[in-house]
Amino acid sequence: MPWLDALVQGLLLGGMYAQYALGMALMFGVMRIVNTAQGDIMILLSLMGISLAGALAIGPYAVVAMMVPVAAVLGWLLQRTVLNRVLGNDPLPSLIATYGLSIALQNLMLQVWSADTRSLPGQGLESASVALGDLFVGVLPLQIFVAALLMSAGLDLTLRYTAFGRALRAASADPEAAAITGVNPRRVYAAATALAVGMLGVAAVCQSLRATVAPADGPAQLIYAFEAVIIGGMGSTWGAFLGAMVLGVAQAVGFRIDAGWGVLSGHLVFLAVLAVRPQGLMSRKG
Repeated sequence: MPWLDALVQGLLLGGMYAQYALGMALMFGVMRIVNTAQGDIMILLSLMGISLAGALAIGPYAVVAMMVPVAAVLGWLLQRTVLNRVLGNDPLPSLIATYGLSIALQNLMLQVWSADTRSLPGQGLESASVALGDLFVGVLPLQIFVAALLMSAGLDLTLRYTAFGRALRAASADPEAAAITGVNPRRVYAAATALAVGMLGVAAVCQSLRATVAPADGPAQLIYAFEAVIIGGMGSTWGAFLGAMVLGVAQAVGFRIDAGWGVLSGHLVFLAVLAVRPQGLMSRKG
C-alpha cells in the first residue's frame, strides 16, 4: 500500500508538472523557441493572482478565470515585442533574450512583492480529500491532474485538426514556404505564445494553491518543465504529459525511499532517459 500511494501521489504531482510542460512543449518542442523565462513568468502570474485575490476577495476559480486572459495577453506581447525580433534557425538569440527577461522579472518581483513566500487561499480546497479505497487523495491535486489531462487533449487536438494548428506546424517547419501559402509566421507565433502563456496562467494559480511561491522560484519550475518535455520527446503534446508523469512518479518514489532523494530521483531518471533514448519516449519521426 505505501508504494501504491507513492505511485498515485506521483501521478498527481505529474499533473502539476504537465501544466508547467505544456507551454514549453509548444514553444520549445514545436516552435523551437527557447523560453528560459517560462518559470519566472509563471511565478509572476502566481503573485499577480494572489494579489488579485486579496484585493477583490475572490476565490481560486475566479482567479483562474481572470488570470488566463491576462496571461494570454502577456504571451502575445512577449512574442510581438521580444521574440519575433530574434526568430531564426539559431536558438541562441531567443535563449539570450529570454534569459535577460528572466533576470529582469526576478528583480521586478523582488521589488514589488519582496522575497517573502506567499500562497493563494483555497477556501478549504487545499485541505479537502476523497477516499479511493484505502487511499486518501487530495481534491486539489486531483483537480490539477484532470485539468492537465484536459489541457493536453485540447492542445493536441488544436495542433492536429485546426487551421491554426496546421499554420503553426507549417510556419515552424518552413517559415518561407508557409508565407508563400498566405501564412504570416510572426502572427501565428504570437497567437501560439499567447496560448502557451495562457496555459501557464492555469499552472500559476494551481501552483500558488498547492504550495508557496516566491520571486526566486522560477528557475526550479523551468527545470521541471524542460525535463518533462525532453523525457516525453520534443514536438509531442502527449509526450510532455507522459514525461511529467514519469518525473512525478520518480520524485514520489524517491521521497518514499528517503526524504533527500525525491527531487534527485527525478533528475536521475531524466539523465537515464537522455542517455538511453535521447529523442524521448514519444518522439515523432521526422
